Amino acid sequence: MTEKSGSGGGDLPASLEAAWGLRDRPAKGPKPGLSLERIVAAAVRVAAADGLAAVSMGRVAQELGASTMSLYRYVSAKDELYVLMQEAAVGPPEPLAALETGAGWRAALTEWAAAQRERYHGHLWALRIPIGGPPATPNSVAWWEQGLQALGGSGLGEGDKTSVILLISNFVRSEALMTSDLKAAAVARGITPEELAASHERTLKRLVDPERHPGIARQLETGVMSAPDEADYEFTFGMGVLLDGVEALIRRAADAPGSSSGPSSRSLPDPSPGGVKSG
Repeated sequence: MTEKSGSGGGDLPASLEAAWGLRDRPAKGPKPGLSLERIVAAAVRVAAADGLAAVSMGRVAQELGASTMSLYRYVSAKDELYVLMQEAAVGPPEPLAALETGAGWRAALTEWAAAQRERYHGHLWALRIPIGGPPATPNSVAWWEQGLQALGGSGLGEGDKTSVILLISNFVRSEALMTSDLKAAAVARGITPEELAASHERTLKRLVDPERHPGIARQLETGVMSAPDEADYEFTFGMGVLLDGVEALIRRAADAPGSSSGPSSRSLPDPSPGGVKSG
């Protein structure tokens, strides 16, 4: 599709070559003004309006007033387009105020996670794109690097830093996806999220047997399931619990005999109280 591959060896996936600008632009075709950037922007508009499932090469071509085949001069397949759409939607991270002020790893990691969440909520369709591997596009690598910088003063080994970044990122993604799904379910039924929660509580009251489900029965009795939460409560609560765990890991790793913060240092908490396994 292009005159030659910019990577020289052809050992990178086409999506990464395109994302990193390592692929030569195609020779000018019959449609003036068509470019990879315009194609990706059009695909993002389609996804924002009608969801990821609506994105197809034909639909994007229609959005641009071009032929479907003309798009393949710039994008080899829809999977490649997905990668570039996600890269454009998430964008690069903004500088962390907590890093600039030296507020510490916990404040920096909290700010980093909240920024990720804000990007996801602005482009919820991007969460529907399957994860194809570790971060490798420019913006995803930039977010990864910033997360590692947030943990720079934590004293954790490099291996543990990677595990913490993965843990926090998975939580942010999962929480955003769950929130999106619940809102979509409420919209589909023509009710508010609060009404959906109340409906769920009424359903459980009809189905739950206190003898078989005593824990759920106690929750229903207290009304906790339908009690209104503060905005972003679950995210704030979850982040607090996770960061308390990271803080405990930092203390345990520091107190462990022969503790090290070398390149491959890992600290795996023992399932028994107070124990630590190092490997």
